Amino acid sequence: MTVEHSPENAATLADWKAVVRKYQQPSLRRGLWQIFNSVGGYIATWVLLYVAVPLSPWLAVPLILLGGGLMVRMFIIFHDCTHGSFFRTRKANDAIGFLIGVLVFTPYSLWRKEHALHHSTAADLDRRGFGDVPTMTVEEYRAASRWKQLGYRLVRHPLVLFGIGPILMFLIKHRLPFSPAVSQRERNAVHFTNLALAGLALGMSQIFGFFPYLLLQVAILAIAASWGTWLFYVQHQFEGVYWERKDKWTFVEAALQGSSFYKLPRVLQWFSGNIGYHHIHHLSSRIPNYHLERCHNAEPMFQAVKPVTFWASLDALSFRLWDEAEHRLVGFGAVRGLSL
Repeated sequence: MTVEHSPENAATLADWKAVVRKYQQPSLRRGLWQIFNSVGGYIATWVLLYVAVPLSPWLAVPLILLGGGLMVRMFIIFHDCTHGSFFRTRKANDAIGFLIGVLVFTPYSLWRKEHALHHSTAADLDRRGFGDVPTMTVEEYRAASRWKQLGYRLVRHPLVLFGIGPILMFLIKHRLPFSPAVSQRERNAVHFTNLALAGLALGMSQIFGFFPYLLLQVAILAIAASWGTWLFYVQHQFEGVYWERKDKWTFVEAALQGSSFYKLPRVLQWFSGNIGYHHIHHLSSRIPNYHLERCHNAEPMFQAVKPVTFWASLDALSFRLWDEAEHRLVGFGAVRGLSL
């Protein structure tokens, strides 16, 4: 992705902090409305499932898709709360973030810490591995053992990357607080989330029956996890993306060129909570999602960023490695002398 340069754009880039500051003020009205139409819509979907499933299992299919889309939208609210941007106060963000975290199967405090690391290391080749998609360079791949190459190819396979992997992450990885970098407070938050999920599952099982609820919940989660992972993937793996070694890495370039402007159809933009304006979000995570579009439309420095369209984003499926010599993402076919 490239940023068009002009005298006007250069001036705004030089004073980007003043530009983004204008959009960092949370709105209670807009925040509550988002919670109502997202969480409320998700609850309404389960009510409709309760009515529809006894009539015909096929009626559940569109409702599962709807539930998955609403779960993605709820995750964006959860995500904003971890940045402290959704509401004005820390207490409000933490309370809503924890509650929605239960609905999206994600422990609030632990994910907040991991995601902060992602923001501070995105597009830095020397600090990969924090909340990003595993990406090897061409030279690293060439130097790797046959088994390591095989493992990497498996991880980068679309079936694993957008299917099996996301489900395992939300169902299993997020349930486990075992890591040397995790504080006791964060471990407790994982346990509280797990207890809340157990209570939710118990209550829903009384309404739907255990196995029908399990099937519906896993199906909805699978849709949300797969789509959410795809969004995250395209946000940092696209044609023209910026990656640099730490000594050349700059925060502004990592935000505006290392994060995409994913221009989605209007309905998908709504379900994804405006997260397609990811270049703005990485420049200022304090901007709530409901201000991102207005910020983009009003400021020349953001309009100069070339968008990634939905159809163009499908090309990202072929990206596998980072070519440092060419400064671009390439597929496995670009590596000569593959041992696999």
